Amino acid sequence: MHHRFRTVAILLAIAVLAAPAAAQSQSESAPDADPVWEMPRLPGGQPDLQGYWTTQTFTPMERPEYLGDQEFYTEEEFALLQSQLTVDGADPLARFVIEIADPEERARVLDQTHRDETYVHYDNAIWLRTRVPKGLSTRRTSLITDPPNGRIPPRNEQAQARADARRAARGDRGPFDGYELRPLGERCLHYRYNAPPLQPPSYNDIHHILQTPSHVVIFTEQTTNGPRIIPLDGRPPMSEQIRQWPGDSRARWEGDTLIIESSHFNDKAAWQGSSRHLTVEERFTRVSDDRIHYTFTVEDPATWDQPWSAEVPMMATEGPMYEYACHEGNHDIRHIQEVYRNLERQEAEAAR
Repeated sequence: MHHRFRTVAILLAIAVLAAPAAAQSQSESAPDADPVWEMPRLPGGQPDLQGYWTTQTFTPMERPEYLGDQEFYTEEEFALLQSQLTVDGADPLARFVIEIADPEERARVLDQTHRDETYVHYDNAIWLRTRVPKGLSTRRTSLITDPPNGRIPPRNEQAQARADARRAARGDRGPFDGYELRPLGERCLHYRYNAPPLQPPSYNDIHHILQTPSHVVIFTEQTTNGPRIIPLDGRPPMSEQIRQWPGDSRARWEGDTLIIESSHFNDKAAWQGSSRHLTVEERFTRVSDDRIHYTFTVEDPATWDQPWSAEVPMMATEGPMYEYACHEGNHDIRHIQEVYRNLERQEAEAAR
């Protein structure tokens, strides 16, 4: 991790903190276009999506259960949350606070001076706070837009059977009984929020987009997969025998919207419990100088009985983007195992 501050356009701050009720009452799937704004275009006529974009937000993927069917926060609720989430000293990593219904408890948890003493970490507000502090991206109560309840559909019987098979193969082994049982992110193999689809990570959330007539490149700052180099030339997908952590992506233009379709995921990532049959459709539409309207729809009949969709506002920010290299798992997986073996010996000695 590194200490870096970023600047988001002043218009973003104004729009987020003072969005009119009329605009926010509409679905973010159809944002109002500025009638005098002109789409920037490349020499070949394609919309220009290039630049640095951030997806930082406290808006959760799934709607907090205490909100029920409430699709949007009221103006009063939105203003209170923004003031709490962006206050000096708030922990940018405490994304779980959005699940707390009580405003006083939410404010207490956000203040790092009240965090659990067993939590050994640096001051997140110092290292991870951005110049425009992370708050809510819109008045939506979830990034998921379909189903209307703002929740990921329940997993079906096929998904449950896969989970049961994994547990059976693991047997009675604990999470520290072997390096292969440690999380994929800790082992520098795959982060659960690595695209596709794009999802807001906890920090280091810049996406650098570059374009040529035949390819689009999406380079996400915090990733283990490297840049996504996506062809636009109509070539067919790769062989069904090949499976990759980020899948295989192909892009095309539909009017002024860039559509990216991805498939050929491996059996190991299991994003949200999905299988190798997962497909992802992403849509990028530039709607202003400082915003890209991004949505995705995922489908996997082997996991869910229906597709589901979400939208993640992408806001202009500043570069440069710095290398995010995963070293902890490369060097410390042995030490993690050693610590646990020492704990086991101490427990055995104490039991004598």
